[in-house]
Amino acid sequence: MFKYTIILMAFMVSSCDASVNQKNKINSKTGETTTIPIAVDSSQFVRPVQNMSTTAADQVSSWIGQLKGKRVAVVGNQTSIVNSLNKEQRRTWDQAEKIKYVHLVDTLVSLGVDVKKVFAPEHGFRGNADAGTAIADGTDKRTGLPIISLYGNNKKPTAEQLADVDVILFDIQDVGARFYTYISTLHYVMEAAADSKKTVIILDRPNPNGHYIDGPILDSQHKSFVGMHPVPVVHGMTMGEYAQMINGEKWLPYGKQAKINVIKLKNYTHDTPYTLPIPPSPNLPNAQAVNLYPSLCFFEGADVSVGRGTNMQFQVYGSPSLAKYRDFSFTPTPGYGSKRPPFNGKKCFGVDLREYPKLDKLQLDFLVDAYAKAPYKETFFNSFFTNLAGTKNLQAQIEKGMSAAAISQTWQQGLKEYDKMRQPYLLYE
Repeated sequence: MFKYTIILMAFMVSSCDASVNQKNKINSKTGETTTIPIAVDSSQFVRPVQNMSTTAADQVSSWIGQLKGKRVAVVGNQTSIVNSLNKEQRRTWDQAEKIKYVHLVDTLVSLGVDVKKVFAPEHGFRGNADAGTAIADGTDKRTGLPIISLYGNNKKPTAEQLADVDVILFDIQDVGARFYTYISTLHYVMEAAADSKKTVIILDRPNPNGHYIDGPILDSQHKSFVGMHPVPVVHGMTMGEYAQMINGEKWLPYGKQAKINVIKLKNYTHDTPYTLPIPPSPNLPNAQAVNLYPSLCFFEGADVSVGRGTNMQFQVYGSPSLAKYRDFSFTPTPGYGSKRPPFNGKKCFGVDLREYPKLDKLQLDFLVDAYAKAPYKETFFNSFFTNLAGTKNLQAQIEKGMSAAAISQTWQQGLKEYDKMRQPYLLYE
């Protein structure tokens, strides 16, 4: 443990310089030195505000010893980062023009951890694939490690893929919505670990929407990859807490339980503000999009755009059919993370939510209002809407003309029961 701490200190000091873009890896067996790039420049993304919480990944010395002598598989993506700033730089990082991070995989390799492979969720390992796009297996150019996709036909690691692995290190930033597929990936990883008797170490991260729970509880007959468990749309848990609930409620097949170890956050409560330093997926570019996402994602099952193909993803909504009612407009075009956006090349009229106040509940008024104004109500919803809602009731309620407030009231008993169920699994206030 002392050895790893010394190596870590040297690593952190050398990584503080904003110009650092490589790291020397020393093979402990041969003494040979290999240079690999390690820095991830987040300046292309959203500049973070100062966060008070410390992620589990940043507490390297507290968990690195558990990997000593182990063969490791990493489940991660572009959000699996270690903050390489020292304490003095952390005090002023909100003024910095560029923030440098080190990817978790690069960190592990540089520390001599025996990383065998990387499993990547939806959007891929570096996080630049469209939603719903099948991700092919490949090789990480930086480290040469094999990358195995956990999206598409292979959502669960196979026994063969885990045969040369002792420990699975899981580190993915979630946004706290049931239909955000990273919690589904967590489920399948835990299932595979239980089958193969492997340990899953979960490096916990804050839930940016962890300050509330809301929405209908999933009806099991509408279970899918965008909704696997009987939880509300906004579940109010971190990944570590959610993993404990999967085990505790025996949601894995046949009541199996995975051996898990959650590395907790420091200085975190569910009400602690947290701005993500790296976008969790291509179409959630900033804190406003992340906060609006649980409310606006319903439109993905309707004849309405949420700004894919613009630089306002999940901060606007609109449709060509709403021209009669709205002055604000945008025109989706293919771009990063959205090769075939809905209404490609067509002017959409709708609502600009970029300055909308922070939500602490699902805002159904957007959806109810858009349906009320839609000229072709019979084609407003598509079959994907029920998967997102997790129930047929929501569509039926909107079609009946119920108000957002009245619909929300029908969820309250389910939310009370869910909140009682989740209490034993909470790790933070």
